Amino acid sequence: MDADVFNMQIRKFLKQVGVTSQREIESTVRAAIEDGRLKGDETVTARMTLTIETLGLSKDIEGKITLS
Repeated sequence: MDADVFNMQIRKFLKQVGVTSQREIESTVRAAIEDGRLKGDETVTARMTLTIETLGLSKDIEGKITLS
């Protein structure tokens, strides 16, 4: 295994996850505010699951996002 290549591939994947996740969260929160499900001053709990089926990895990552 080439550690440098492996590290770069992980970083590339995590960048894709981060950008995609941020877009999805932002658009979903905006829609929830527009349709009245949220007021815009809440704190919401987010959970993501990292899965690598080949390796038997499944890890939940949870955190809170404060809207104001």
